[in-house]
Amino acid sequence: MGLIERLRSEYLYAAGALRILRRVTPIARNRTRTFPDVLDDLAAQHADSVAILDESRSLTYRGLLARSNQYAQWARAAGIGKGDTVALLLSNQPEYLAVWMGIIRVGGICALLNTNLTGAALAHCINIVGARHVIVGAELIGAYETAEPLLTGGPQAWVSGRTASGRERIDYALEQFTGEALPRSELPGLTIDDPALYIYTSGTTGLPKAAVINHYRIQAIMAGFAALCNSKASDRIYVAQPMYHTAGGVIAPGIALMAGGSCFVREKFSARQFWDDIVAHDCTMFQYIGELCRYLLNAPTNPNESRHKIRLCNGNGLRPDIWMDFKTRFRIPQIIEWYAATEGNVTLFNLDGKPGAVGRIPKWLERRFMTKIVRFDVESEKVVRGADGFCIECGPDEVGEAIGRILIDPKAPAQRFDGYADPKETERKVLRDVFEKGDAWFRTGDLMRKDRLGYFYFVDRIGDTFRWKGENVSTSEVAETITVFPGIREANVYGVTVDGQDGRAGMAAVVADEDLDLGALREHLTARLPSYARPLFLRIRKEIEVTGTFKQKKVELRAEGFDPDRVGDDIYFNDPTTERFVRLDRDLYRRIQSGDVRL
Repeated sequence: MGLIERLRSEYLYAAGALRILRRVTPIARNRTRTFPDVLDDLAAQHADSVAILDESRSLTYRGLLARSNQYAQWARAAGIGKGDTVALLLSNQPEYLAVWMGIIRVGGICALLNTNLTGAALAHCINIVGARHVIVGAELIGAYETAEPLLTGGPQAWVSGRTASGRERIDYALEQFTGEALPRSELPGLTIDDPALYIYTSGTTGLPKAAVINHYRIQAIMAGFAALCNSKASDRIYVAQPMYHTAGGVIAPGIALMAGGSCFVREKFSARQFWDDIVAHDCTMFQYIGELCRYLLNAPTNPNESRHKIRLCNGNGLRPDIWMDFKTRFRIPQIIEWYAATEGNVTLFNLDGKPGAVGRIPKWLERRFMTKIVRFDVESEKVVRGADGFCIECGPDEVGEAIGRILIDPKAPAQRFDGYADPKETERKVLRDVFEKGDAWFRTGDLMRKDRLGYFYFVDRIGDTFRWKGENVSTSEVAETITVFPGIREANVYGVTVDGQDGRAGMAAVVADEDLDLGALREHLTARLPSYARPLFLRIRKEIEVTGTFKQKKVELRAEGFDPDRVGDDIYFNDPTTERFVRLDRDLYRRIQSGDVRL
């Protein structure tokens, strides 16, 4: 990096840090100003400007406030008060924001459910937060009914939209309530420390965990990212990511709303429709995940891909091998890559567009953003400690686990870690006595490296969890689903790399009876797992190797992947075209690796 480039980088990080701190610092100082107060102010400032829209409906700032007030009145009438939970199973639409913004006004907590889940996994997510009511989109009522027999506490289900189920309609219930604000005297006393949302993350083991998002965090996320993108009232951001995730449901809307701009929501991402939508709806920004960028690059040329008004895109997972091709082909003036965890305190920003870096912390910001990389033993899946018992910080370009210092200090609110609904899960993410006796650090569960200039680079997920199609996949959950199928005696699930694909594809090594019914197994997996979690490859083994402590070995299996020349066992491919497991030979392996076979 030359001197001019270095000076430019330092300027960009200084300017960006000042913008963010200027917007975020006051939040911690005004402890009784919660997100509903922010919404009130936004509606007063930008009353008739469009706040959020899709192809069929739009809500102005005044309309968003009024609709959220109806949900607040409904929640209060339904007995929802401070600390009570309402779960939300709804696809992307303008109504999504109105629901949770209304529920948190009366002190309730809104649990944002993954719309891909069914059965036991969905029931688990509802049960662990003790939801009293569940609002379900009409198109998802079938998925909800697979979980209903497993629910504890008897939550009441409300359907949003037309349905033949005979259940109570939330939209009908709202008709009896006005859009007027509830009197202050009827609202609970809230502070920025009170929980507002549960957003689920699979973490590194087991079923999804419910991360606690309080009123401070909502405001800090929205204001911080709006400052990061230097958004204006003239901006409109395009969102095709699920709104049950922090990125699609809090960050992206916040980037626009906090500046008086607007947010266009697409129910699901479509590479074919993407640029047509961008142009038709005058979008100036969009949010991405790495897979989205790769899909767009692999799509045929669209005339609108160069006719747009995009000035910036932001997101995470844009890999270095496609970074410049993506920026050049689609004429993207600025790419802001970032790294953050829903529940964590490690946030990184790449403000100068260095390809492949997830962010940078200059030396002069290290005291403000306390993130370190410590040595990690991949085989034992434990941090490495020195003779003194403390962790060892990695040197430049040395791979280790990224961790963030946990502080309960009003002067450093960004270093907080509020954890999960389950205290045991919270403790598992805390690393103690790291560099000194009594200190505590949040474990990201991610392997990274940092170069001499302070740029961070993502390397891989630690442990069992891997990412595929933009979702974290818990191998233990998948393995448990496989092993309950008749004829399966043992299963070891892991992720393998596929040429030209981001993340890792699911693969399962299984010990099975000779008469294993592969067709029935595929139907079993399809009925019980979301599409991204179903193994693409099945490896039939005589035994599963374990360590001395009886932990399944995965490192060698990951390295062998699904290459038939390296694997002596039979391998089957979960073919989406024929909808069956087919024997994988050298020719099929070559076609998958070359991209001729769609995954």
